[in-house]
Amino acid sequence: MNITLDNAGKRFNRDWIFRSLSYRFETGKAYAIIGNNGSGKSTLLQSIGGATELSEGALSWQTATDNSNTTISQEHIHRYLSIVAPYLEVIEEMTAREFLDFHSSFKPLLSDFTTQQVLEAVQLKNAAAKQIRYFSSGMKQRIKLAQGLFTDVPVILLDEPCSNMDSAGFELYQSLISRFTRDRLVIVSSNDAEEYGFCREKIDIRDYKNSPANIKKEM
Repeated sequence: MNITLDNAGKRFNRDWIFRSLSYRFETGKAYAIIGNNGSGKSTLLQSIGGATELSEGALSWQTATDNSNTTISQEHIHRYLSIVAPYLEVIEEMTAREFLDFHSSFKPLLSDFTTQQVLEAVQLKNAAAKQIRYFSSGMKQRIKLAQGLFTDVPVILLDEPCSNMDSAGFELYQSLISRFTRDRLVIVSSNDAEEYGFCREKIDIRDYKNSPANIKKEM
């Protein structure tokens, strides 16, 4: 899966969040969107995922198989990506197992994993039958990581993926990233180097503010 932004911009009222951004994201690579709090990192990530519409410019998603490209419509892009973010809700009345089973009925898990194996991988084995409403904030973030990283999709979007997690949670996250994202396109929105340290390419959203005359940066 490749994603291309062409002279993209997003604004709310008169305030431009980013502008004149041209970039190509390629499968098998990891990218970081960085910047201070409130700079618009999440807005850019949501735009890339098709959840937020651009105010100007163009965005395209293409599969890349056998040297041929197929363009994917915005209507169907959700089938090809998963997102992990602190603001996304989980169904708290469900148990951890029920939640993952329910999610996998819409988007299948990685073929080598059962629901129980996913829970073991994110260290929630003993909480499989526990309602999510009784989870700590760190445990809720782990179930979100389980949903995002173990869904069989080519694109993973991570927005502050270690929110509310302790040092053990950070170590788990880094291990999961190393094991399960190598052949996928990963984009991380964060200002914490521990969350995006594995990304070789970085986009500082502050470089794309306000002026349409900003120099475009392409990689």
